[in-house]
Amino acid sequence: MNKSENLNKIRKICVYCGSGPGTDPAFVESARAFGAILAKNGIGLVFGGGSVGMMGTIAKSVLERGGKVTGIIPEFLVAREHAMRDADNLIITRDMHERKRMMFEMADAFVAMPGGIGTLEELVEQITWVQLGRHRKPVLLANIKGFWNPLCALIEHMKSLEFIRGDLNFDLLVAEKVADILPMLQKATMTLPEEAKKMTAAGADQM
Repeated sequence: MNKSENLNKIRKICVYCGSGPGTDPAFVESARAFGAILAKNGIGLVFGGGSVGMMGTIAKSVLERGGKVTGIIPEFLVAREHAMRDADNLIITRDMHERKRMMFEMADAFVAMPGGIGTLEELVEQITWVQLGRHRKPVLLANIKGFWNPLCALIEHMKSLEFIRGDLNFDLLVAEKVADILPMLQKATMTLPEEAKKMTAAGADQM
């Protein structure tokens, strides 16, 4: 592997997903399947640190297959979301802001699986940072059973009304199948120079 390939290699992926399992078994199964893919490919998981719901499923799937897991959870959620003590690296932060900053810094790409308001908020923050030119790390929607269709429709609606236009436009990857997630992220990452993917801690704090 040459130096350029090494710089563009995805080493860790941050996955945003629900602290609950949802009502469709396909959601939890997708988390389990993607965890297996991460472990098989030697890619570390960065996630919200909880051991329940979608979060717990994907982390356990990675760990069961010998993969590496970094959980990042704010102190006030340690008990509520049952912090995963089995993670290779469990980081307890002071607050949500510090948690999100650390998740950003550790990851080379971001995947949003089905989840609730917290998942949506974390996803939209990353899209906003891309839109404002703060970073160009790939952001992908794992559109399991069409979960993100309403958001995709809303974004298209914003574009049609020109609230998203010109230099405010952004690339948002959408994968309908779990098997497509990693190839799509790898392809997107290979087209970026290393400096384009970075945002300093100071930059994150200023957002």
